[in-house]
Amino acid sequence: MRTITATEASRRFSDLLDAIEAGEELVVTRGGRPIAEIRPAKRRTGKDLRAALELVTPPDDRFADDVNDAVAGLIHQGADPWAGE
Repeated sequence: MRTITATEASRRFSDLLDAIEAGEELVVTRGGRPIAEIRPAKRRTGKDLRAALELVTPPDDRFADDVNDAVAGLIHQGADPWAGE
């Protein structure tokens, strides 16, 4: 992990993004103290989504009816309260 000053990071930001995209990790310091760590973002995949969705309870048989009822309630509320503002 490379350490750079905040001033250097500011002056060479585009170059630093290229390095990070290539896998490099950086520590940014100000006044000799670490203030940030910058590393490549984790790329998410369909496999990650599938794993996350496995933890979610699927909707029950009434789900579509509940959504339709909620939408109908919005549609039938009447006039726009902000009209004429």
